[in-house]
Amino acid sequence: MNWHPGEIARHQIGHANLECLCLGPAPGDAPTIVMLHEGLGCVSMWRDFPEKVQESTGYGVFVYSRQGYGGSDSCELPRPVDYLEREGESVLPHVLDAIGFQSGVLFGHSDGGTIAGLYLGTHQDHRVRGLIMMAPHFFIEPENLVTIAQIQKAFETDGLRERLTRHHGDNVDCAFWGWSNAWQAMGEVNWDVREAIAYIRVPVLYIQGKDDAYGSVAQAETVEEECYAPVDVEFLANCQHSPHLEQPDKTLSLVSEFVARLKRIESAAPTAA
Repeated sequence: MNWHPGEIARHQIGHANLECLCLGPAPGDAPTIVMLHEGLGCVSMWRDFPEKVQESTGYGVFVYSRQGYGGSDSCELPRPVDYLEREGESVLPHVLDAIGFQSGVLFGHSDGGTIAGLYLGTHQDHRVRGLIMMAPHFFIEPENLVTIAQIQKAFETDGLRERLTRHHGDNVDCAFWGWSNAWQAMGEVNWDVREAIAYIRVPVLYIQGKDDAYGSVAQAETVEEECYAPVDVEFLANCQHSPHLEQPDKTLSLVSEFVARLKRIESAAPTAA
């Protein structure tokens, strides 16, 4: 696909047309940060955070809406209980190949963090030099399901549908019910993908709000315990499930420092004679 910075476009990636946004230098000119949105997110719901990440790191940034979200193609419902595994194991590889990814960082929020972690837990991809996860989930927790049930009521009665429609348009029901019903089904089967964490081989930055209603510190503790690579965990005060929106300055600082550290590691690595 062609890299046109600042333009939101649709590109055929795998079996679907996906809404995409490119920022900064193309993958052939600099490393790339690939950003994966949350369970109800899309390109526009990141707001201006991708632009800030690009400016602060100097890396190229690629953002896309998964199928069934934002301006991407719709998808069939119900989503299967292993939809996160499918996104990480089968869809994300097509995305990376489509943009000509050569080196860089995967950066995922919530479902997007899980997808990025699952990709690196099932693929040995030496192009990926680091992983940033904000509030991911690798196993079911009761508070997660309680919060989702509350969100379902808000969608039906409290104007959440209208707010989400501004971002998802005709995909709003696909995005919301595809996500919420899948998670309820995952709760019924006690979904658990912790085994993949042990196969992650790159440095990890884990960010979570201290007041996150979707998951507890147990998610972070599991990543720290099981991940083979070094893990930096940051819990942000006065922050719930969206650190990049609720504590944008602190989150951007953590991301920038992590990427700078990766740059230093790269520059210090010995080169072949």
